[in-house]
Amino acid sequence: MMDFLVTNIQAAVDLAPVWGFFLIFAFMTIESSFIPFPSEIIMIPAGVLAARGELSFGIPWLDLVVALLAGLAGSLAGAYFNYLIAWKLGYPFLHKYGRYFFVKPDALDRAAEIFNRYGDLTTFICRLIPVIRQLISLPAGLSRMPLGRFTFFTGLGAGIWIAILGGVGWVLGKTTNGLSWREILEKGKDLVNRDLVWILLALVVLITAYIAVTHWVMSRKGGKAR
Repeated sequence: MMDFLVTNIQAAVDLAPVWGFFLIFAFMTIESSFIPFPSEIIMIPAGVLAARGELSFGIPWLDLVVALLAGLAGSLAGAYFNYLIAWKLGYPFLHKYGRYFFVKPDALDRAAEIFNRYGDLTTFICRLIPVIRQLISLPAGLSRMPLGRFTFFTGLGAGIWIAILGGVGWVLGKTTNGLSWREILEKGKDLVNRDLVWILLALVVLITAYIAVTHWVMSRKGGKAR
């Protein structure tokens, strides 16, 4: 599938000056649902085109900002789709019939196990982890996670991931010329894979600090209430 997508990027690039932001939204919606579709194929080229001024506005920084917002909106739309499908259909249906629309029972069980063990924050953390990031919206819907919290954590995780990919594309767009789209994507994926561990470690530190501060604030409030 990856080879097919790479060989057809140029067709989408030709439409980018007029339809680029809509295509980013549409493809990121698909990527964020349960249909297997790599976000690198979408957001790295979007960053490259923005850096070169080849999207709708022709102003590099503005094209990048709007491309990232379109990608985030698409990610949320796809996540909402998964969330609502899980909410309405329930676990037995998804476990039995999910395989017919790309949700394997063992993948669903793994996503549910992670969500049940670590709670709401998994909708944030797992948006940065390949394969599981699309499926984590399903157990959120199954557990009836409050929509506001789901939107916040999903948007935060998806936003970071989209910014990383768009930023990598921006750098490549400014520093590479004459490379094929396949070569650009390979370079982009190498950059992301090289730095992803450090990004995840930084997020773990931030999350730990957030939990510690929240616990301290709640303890202080509890002490004053007494």
